[in-house]
Amino acid sequence: MKPLFALAAILALPAGGALAADPSVIGDWLVKDGYANIRIDNCGGKMWGIVAWEKTPGNDVENPDPAKKSRPTLGMPILIGMVQKEPNKWSGEIYNSQNGKMYTANISLADENTLDLEGCLYFFCQTQKWTRVKTPPPGAAPLPPIKSAAVPPAKQMAAKKGTAPQVAPSDTCLRVADEAAALEKASAAKK
Repeated sequence: MKPLFALAAILALPAGGALAADPSVIGDWLVKDGYANIRIDNCGGKMWGIVAWEKTPGNDVENPDPAKKSRPTLGMPILIGMVQKEPNKWSGEIYNSQNGKMYTANISLADENTLDLEGCLYFFCQTQKWTRVKTPPPGAAPLPPIKSAAVPPAKQMAAKKGTAPQVAPSDTCLRVADEAAALEKASAAKK
């Protein structure tokens, strides 16, 4: 019986090690004051965050771009292009819909269920603690449809000979692509 137990213990070791993955910033996070959940995902090697739930739905009325003042804040990107600068720290920008301004920001994990968000304006920085969301709020409104993000055709999503299969982009990444396409279109129209 002892050899059987020893074999079972040895076989269980690799499986246990595989389960103990490093915590990730990817997921849904409840902001400090509890008025919104932000969904963070890796889009093209950068972390982006969108508003995934709001306590009180609203529009981006403080946006300096008049064309965006009527867009819903639900589904809107707010963590912008966060790049990993060091282990457990990503740097980029955050959009504050309460005043329509962008700020330099950093995110890092305090522990697997607590995200530290540091927003800075020049040399003045503030840190907030966000809490990981394990279940969506009851009765949460669905995200609005994506207007112009092109979903890659099934043929493009199929694996080519000799390459690994591609995974369809997440809803967060599609919304980020939609925002980037809108910015590019606006820039081209101004030229």
